Amino acid sequence: MVANRPSQDWTATAHTLAKALPYLQRYDGAIVVVKVGGHAMGDAAAMEDFARDIVLMKQCRIQPVLVHGGGPMINAMLDRLNIPSEFINGRRVTTPEVMDVVEMVLSGLVNKRIVQAINAQGGRAVGLSGKDASLITCTRAEGPGGADLGLVGHPARVDPMVLRTFLDSDLIPVVAPLGVGRAGETLNINGDTAAGAVAAALRADRFLLLTDVAGVKDATGAVLGEMTSETVRDLTERGVIAGGMIPKTETALAALEGGVRGVVILDGRAPHACLLELFTEHGAGTLIRL
Repeated sequence: MVANRPSQDWTATAHTLAKALPYLQRYDGAIVVVKVGGHAMGDAAAMEDFARDIVLMKQCRIQPVLVHGGGPMINAMLDRLNIPSEFINGRRVTTPEVMDVVEMVLSGLVNKRIVQAINAQGGRAVGLSGKDASLITCTRAEGPGGADLGLVGHPARVDPMVLRTFLDSDLIPVVAPLGVGRAGETLNINGDTAAGAVAAALRADRFLLLTDVAGVKDATGAVLGEMTSETVRDLTERGVIAGGMIPKTETALAALEGGVRGVVILDGRAPHACLLELFTEHGAGTLIRL
């Protein structure tokens, strides 16, 4: 027993755990796909906290599947190697030379950093990419007006067999957003898009889309706690949902149409955001349902 700690601190902890019981029961055995990026991957302390939360989810019989991005890390490595990189409407043109760096960073540096962080917290994570066991098969993606984006893919088929094998064990899969093309070529996939496709293939109970904003906001700037796909389309048409939030909500809608029960767009910078969403009454971010 720790001395000199006010008893009310322990009581508050016990109260919090007790209040979480209905949510622990609600998500018992549920598949939760988490798209991780941004703050959690760029800060060591945030990564440690995030990894601990994922291990706790697994310990509570939730089945987490992680999909990550890595754009800033790719940019940094391309700069170090003096390899030019072009973007069209925010999408990276991926030449064969750029693709080599993308694969090295995503499947190597970023993926293994997340795996290592989870393992350091007592979990058993395993890293893979969409190329492994032909997890994600892609068609070539095009830019606006049919612009050539090079080796960029859009998920055409996700085979969840390998992921379900992990979920039947105590392993936590961590997926890098790479896919394989029809001719066997390696293709770069947008991380959010890859995560949404994986969530749909697994018929996930929840798809947690971690971002650097608090959630989807209404016309007054207030974060919406919950919304339907119809509301998303209405706010988009009215210009309330705009800019970088549009591809996030489009990913959410595609996942829902693919069979995901609910998508949450939430702030990955907030401490324990995933736990707040799953195990508390108020949740976190914006829950989107059909």
